Amino acid sequence: MAKSVYNKNAKIDFTKQPMFFGEDNAVQRFDTFKYPIFDKLTQQQLGLFWRPEEVSLQKDRNDWQELRPEQKHIFTSNLRYQTLLDSVQGRGPCLAFLPFCSLPELESCILIWDFMESIHSRSYTYIIKNIYSNPSDVFDKILTDSYITERAESVTKTYDELIESGHRWSLDKRGSTKELKRKLWRAMINVNILEGVRFYVSFACSFAFGELKLMEGSAKIISLIARDESQHLGVSQRIINNYIKVEKDKEMDQVIKEEEQNVIQMYKDAVEQEKRWANYLFKDGSMIGLNDKLLHNYVEYIANKRMKAIGLKPVYDQPANQNPLPWTEHWLNSRGLQNAPQETEIESYVVGGIKQDVEKDSFKGFTL
Repeated sequence: MAKSVYNKNAKIDFTKQPMFFGEDNAVQRFDTFKYPIFDKLTQQQLGLFWRPEEVSLQKDRNDWQELRPEQKHIFTSNLRYQTLLDSVQGRGPCLAFLPFCSLPELESCILIWDFMESIHSRSYTYIIKNIYSNPSDVFDKILTDSYITERAESVTKTYDELIESGHRWSLDKRGSTKELKRKLWRAMINVNILEGVRFYVSFACSFAFGELKLMEGSAKIISLIARDESQHLGVSQRIINNYIKVEKDKEMDQVIKEEEQNVIQMYKDAVEQEKRWANYLFKDGSMIGLNDKLLHNYVEYIANKRMKAIGLKPVYDQPANQNPLPWTEHWLNSRGLQNAPQETEIESYVVGGIKQDVEKDSFKGFTL
């Protein structure tokens, strides 16, 4: 039986459904949840909605003319790579994960996740159109840069394998789901690495320009993107940890044990690719406050944090809680940025951030 867009079985209790591979979704109800955290993550993403046009790039256009050739190489290469990653993420979560999703709150969270990724893709286009005299030249060279395409293959492989298997599963739903769950697990781990590790070399470079008071509008847009990616990282981490700690799924438990060494290797491979990317970025020269060696240490530090967050033992010899690039922290926490309102937008607002669920005794004890 093919998957239905609307399940007419009124007796389904979605609080007892698994995250994936359960009954087809029915009414999108958000009054009761199996996992309230996914609804909270949806609300947070919606509350942080933004548009790139809110940030002025007038100063960036002038700054671009003053950059040295090696700085232009770093800036442009990262933009191309970021554009490719978010082109994948702008469609991947919905195409790969939604066909299997069984919970309304998780379905909604994935939909908003996918939508926000498309905002990121539009943001890179906004930067490119405002800075370069020939934007098409930047886009057209994305798929001819071997350093980018090499990494694209590892990013997209697990997505494609899950999507292909998902199409077959939705048509007949016969046989064991263990190997399908293995592909879901690999894809989710890959997304966790993508959101949590692969962006961070390019993020650090964008922030380094901002630290030098160069390309500040672009850096602030990237800081907004980084803020969103931390939310998306939280989604994948929660799904992974739910499978490890909460969901009672014997098949997935077996898959997780069998895949542990493969998962560790996936992290190692991603880190090595990021290091090669850092070498490529700085092949013609470094920037004040940043070089390839610092980025090597940084990506190892980030990978250790991500692995620890999903119950894996960190594999890199890095001091715990000691960020090799501490100045990146205030860019990753965009509320800490000082903005000139006439030049950029105010980043610290949260749409719909007021709590509406005030109870009658909430102000008990207050007097005027």
